[in-house]
Amino acid sequence: METPESRDAVAPSATARAHGGPRPVRVAFVIGDYPEEEFRKREAAALSYATSDLQIGIVRAAATPFVHGLTPAEVQLAAPSFIAAYREAEREGYDAVVPLGTLDLGVDGGRSVVDIPVIAPTEAMLHVASLLGDRFGAVVYHDNLIPMLRAIVRRHGMEDKMAGWRATGFDLPDISANAAAMGEAFVQVARKLVREDGCDVILAMGVTQCPVLLDPAWVERQVGVPVVEGIGAPLRMAGMLASLGLRHSRVRWRRSGAFG
Repeated sequence: METPESRDAVAPSATARAHGGPRPVRVAFVIGDYPEEEFRKREAAALSYATSDLQIGIVRAAATPFVHGLTPAEVQLAAPSFIAAYREAEREGYDAVVPLGTLDLGVDGGRSVVDIPVIAPTEAMLHVASLLGDRFGAVVYHDNLIPMLRAIVRRHGMEDKMAGWRATGFDLPDISANAAAMGEAFVQVARKLVREDGCDVILAMGVTQCPVLLDPAWVERQVGVPVVEGIGAPLRMAGMLASLGLRHSRVRWRRSGAFG
């Protein structure tokens, strides 16, 4: 008679099937061209999500959203560098890759270029939040970013779940120098999203605010609802998909012939 123990003995885990033997999943985190101190903060935030089953490595891209007055033009100009970084991650043997930031830089194109999962941070945040609540509130850097981020959420088909948008009022390059004021503003606007807009999950739609400078668990204690951020959620989701041996559909993202 077959027992659970005998089934386990003959049926390897998904990780073993996907990788040819039990080993940690390796996920690359792509960071753009930041000033060195800012780069190290983001690197440390990403590496903090590593576990015994999930190794996280850093791949650098030669473009960055770390500019004043960010617009869709800068976002699209960054895409080729991030796609090149996804290719480098695949060459280095990573099982999946995640770009830094909630702009989902180069993700759509990257999925047609590499055969490993390319996980979009905002998309991952939205799907994780959908398991935790129904009405999402987004906290962004500055009001002028809201239209662009709304368009990203719309592209992922989740705009109906967004119950409110608020900003802390700082442009990205100014946040570290104003970390205390930003933290206070973040909690204030998050509380307003919960109290005034009926939000039951907070999305930290800007990783420099949270989790780079603010601990999401601390923010959650201040506001009383789950806080989903754009580094841990996509990294762990990437690890899960890779461990299950899942890849992006080649019906949806046909393999590009432009990259060999």
